[in-house]
Amino acid sequence: MEPKLISSVQNPLVKKILLLKEKSRERKKTGLFVVEGQRELELAQKGGYVLKQLLYCPEINSRVKPGSNVETIQLSKPVYEKVAHRGTTEGILGILEAKDHSLDNIHFKTKKPLVLVAEAPEKPGNIGALLRTADAAAVDAVLIANPKSDLYNPNIVRSSVGCVFTNQIGMGSTEQIIQFLKSNQIKIYCAALSASKNYVECDFTAASAIVMGTEATGLTESWLQNSDQNIIIPMQGEIDSMNVSVSAAILIFEAKRQRGF
Repeated sequence: MEPKLISSVQNPLVKKILLLKEKSRERKKTGLFVVEGQRELELAQKGGYVLKQLLYCPEINSRVKPGSNVETIQLSKPVYEKVAHRGTTEGILGILEAKDHSLDNIHFKTKKPLVLVAEAPEKPGNIGALLRTADAAAVDAVLIANPKSDLYNPNIVRSSVGCVFTNQIGMGSTEQIIQFLKSNQIKIYCAALSASKNYVECDFTAASAIVMGTEATGLTESWLQNSDQNIIIPMQGEIDSMNVSVSAAILIFEAKRQRGF
């Protein structure tokens, strides 16, 4: 049977999609979020996310086959253009269920996990870039301390090119994450300017967490007090810091190099 067609921007489902995209409060209240693009949807489903509704514009994408186990709805081109965040998403989007990112759900498959921790990251672009780096290095988990942004913000989903779905992500307060790392015997390496050791002189082959603060304020005192070793990337120019995702990539891939990858 042909999926039903929505051709009015006043349709309640259209209004719901716009609310989910624009309001973090709505995403938290409903436990739902919107994903655009074929690749992102495939990564989400591969990552175990439940697809509730699939919506597509047959004028843009005629290859979509209605699924038997998910509600599939057609959108007219004007309606799709109203709800789409960008014009290069293959005419397809989905409404999915959010996951529970509490630390209780983090499980390691190795006794020597490599973990990336980001404290209070705010900019969606930086969060997306950190998740891309974490995916590229296949870290065992990404932990976000004191999160300032909703993980399912469309800008994070987009800037991570779907890596928000490919990483094991946990969220909690700084204190909760410090306790989690200690209880799992994971060494804490804080990227910081004070009392720091050159990152290439550190041994990351044991269970390790690389902890990044914000570019503006760095890490809070709690991290510095619980750090096993502060680490630094020596700078040779006029400034004393780099973009947080660039710094994280340098540190993570040094750890991977030491581990033989």
